[in-house]
Amino acid sequence: MKKTALLTLLCMSATLPALAQTKFDERLGTSTEVLRQMLARTDAIPRDLLNEARCVMVYPNVKKVGVGLGVTYGRGVLTCRTGPHMQGEWSAPAMYTMDVGSLGVQLGSSSTDFVLLVMSQQGADKVLAGGLKLGADATAIAGPSGARAIGHNDVNADIYTYSRAKGGLFAGTSLGTASMKSDDTANKNIYGRPVDVQQIVRDGAVTTTAAGQPLIDVLEKNIPGREETHKHK
Repeated sequence: MKKTALLTLLCMSATLPALAQTKFDERLGTSTEVLRQMLARTDAIPRDLLNEARCVMVYPNVKKVGVGLGVTYGRGVLTCRTGPHMQGEWSAPAMYTMDVGSLGVQLGSSSTDFVLLVMSQQGADKVLAGGLKLGADATAIAGPSGARAIGHNDVNADIYTYSRAKGGLFAGTSLGTASMKSDDTANKNIYGRPVDVQQIVRDGAVTTTAAGQPLIDVLEKNIPGREETHKHK
């Protein structure tokens, strides 16, 4: 009996990390597909705003947690432009969480995809510090889309927020006082050692994994690093 119990525990200890890795790889894959689909829409996120974004955050399938609580919790990914002025290629992705609080009442029971564009250096610094609260640490507004975005430039906005509800309805959306922070457990699992968001994004201390590379490929294809863009002008 003791040998059987020990064998079971050993099998479980070997299986759990693999299951966790699969879960995080699936998050990267879902985030990639959400971003790919949003970028393919002509009425979605304006390309000129994407070109100026310092970081992009994607939160797929955000749902309300608990009946009647109105608390919405999501898990997603962040990638930023590399280089001292954040104008280079896109970094390896870092995993993030989001607590949207009372927005869950508005969302109801359906899942919603969110894409956030971090436009200002201040917003990027706050995000890369490991976490931020919208409204307190950075100014976030519903992002313009399609033709409405021509010539749009709100210098007071650190972050533009967009959402896609179940059924494909797309719109800029307000996230109120949502809080976001780095998912250190997920990052450790993905990169095989404790690593913070600064090391992932700014220091280049890790290499993009096979599961994370498609997300970077989508961005590089649609929104190449600004330094690279300027080279071809």
